[in-house]
Amino acid sequence: MQRLLAFMFPAMMLLNPVTRAEERHVNTFSIVAHDPATGELGVAVESRYFGVGTVVPWAQAGVGAVATQAQGNVSFGIEGLKQMQEGKAPREVIDALTAADPKRDVRQVAMIDAKGRVAAFTGKECMSWAGHREGEGFSVQGNLLTGEAVVTAMADAFEKARKEPGTELADWLMVALQAGQAAGGDRRGQQSAAILVVKEGSGPGKNGRYIDLRVEDHVKPIDELERLLGLHKQFHGRAHKKK
Repeated sequence: MQRLLAFMFPAMMLLNPVTRAEERHVNTFSIVAHDPATGELGVAVESRYFGVGTVVPWAQAGVGAVATQAQGNVSFGIEGLKQMQEGKAPREVIDALTAADPKRDVRQVAMIDAKGRVAAFTGKECMSWAGHREGEGFSVQGNLLTGEAVVTAMADAFEKARKEPGTELADWLMVALQAGQAAGGDRRGQQSAAILVVKEGSGPGKNGRYIDLRVEDHVKPIDELERLLGLHKQFHGRAHKKK
């Protein structure tokens, strides 16, 4: 019997690998946004969590962007993009995914599509302070934050930044992260950050991944992410767009 159990155990572990892999406790703050002038879609995130960029940000050029966090469910990223590609609005997608999820109360998710339609959800059991703020062409959200001021500062900074001439979506996302951190950020501190911007016809082999940068472990991850963004622009010979 012991030999049989020893043989069966590895197989049993593989019966539902997605369920095991999709659960990540990612207390954080993030932003999803869209630039209607360029079609760019993006996600930016910071957390006291190692490698936040492997869990929270999801985006597909010409389709949409997703941030899944709190007790993050990565299937929200995969399935969210799939359903938005089929033409469903973010609100419809989030409502369907959370309705089918028995752990919805500990989830936080935001989505935006290529039309600029946005929706967000914060489960009632997400760790305080937790909440979101939807705006025109963007959503900011966070959990285990120092307070509501974090998302308010992010939203205000984003709206102001996108009016600045010669800037682009990645710049606006960075400004939002910086504002969120300045307002208190994750109440446990800082560790990792990421930014993902997609645009059709861009990226290596025109795969649509215009900017994909991650800071896995750093005392000031947002500052390091800003430095990497500057290097990315230099390496690819990009000047700021003139609007």
